[in-house]
Amino acid sequence: MEDLREILRQSGFSFKKQWGQNFLTDTNLLRAIVSDAGVDGESTVLEIGPGAGALTRALSERAKKVLAYEIDKSLEPVLSRTLAGIENAEIVFCDFAKADMVALEKELGEYVVVANLPYYVTTPVVMRFVEEAERCRGITVMVQEEVAERFCAKEGTAEYGAVTAAIARKGSCKITRRVPREMFTPRPNVDSAVVKIDFTSGGFAVKSERAYREVVRCAFLNRRKTLENNLMSVFRLPRERAKELLAAAEIGEGVRGETLSPQTFARLSDLLVEYKILR
Repeated sequence: MEDLREILRQSGFSFKKQWGQNFLTDTNLLRAIVSDAGVDGESTVLEIGPGAGALTRALSERAKKVLAYEIDKSLEPVLSRTLAGIENAEIVFCDFAKADMVALEKELGEYVVVANLPYYVTTPVVMRFVEEAERCRGITVMVQEEVAERFCAKEGTAEYGAVTAAIARKGSCKITRRVPREMFTPRPNVDSAVVKIDFTSGGFAVKSERAYREVVRCAFLNRRKTLENNLMSVFRLPRERAKELLAAAEIGEGVRGETLSPQTFARLSDLLVEYKILR
């Protein structure tokens, strides 16, 4: 492939800050990300934000098919050069946030997501797959390092939060590699990390996904308050009822939500469904 910087220059492309465009060019790193994702000749890959197509090209070398969503139409001449001769990659110039997930999954069948996500859309994109996707087997994404820590955090740590608990319910999460800011063009102000969320391992069932989300939201609504007080406030429960629920879920008095595991939130949400407080 031609030098990416030269292609960008010749195409008259200018980086757009509002879309968080920071491109990777290191071939070894790109292939390592593809390897982290477990992509092979049977894989269908969905990529969000291909940018100049360097990761897309690396994915196409291993995958059966790559479908990529790119919001910036001005990258079309760049991608036509960086992906020249590649027949198993398709670029859709569209905002992924507006894509119909049901129709997309019907088209793709089982798939994995691999992307160097723009920082400003990281959490909304990941949460969309966590909450809506039914045929996605996993997500491997480059994200801001502190966000990666939040995705994979353990209960009781400062990084642990509602997004951590949401991901844990769906699958397992780990950081596969750290990536310094110098690896990007242009260079961002923060370091990054590759996170792999595997929907085929870990995770657990709940009686109501909606109830689980509401309990998690309640637990982290005010981190300084005890879970008992948050339950009373959010679900308008008398104190004795809140105490009864916590005891039934084997949760001690005076605890804060940030100290509880996702599995404990699941027990509590199931009880709230049983007691017909939530549906």
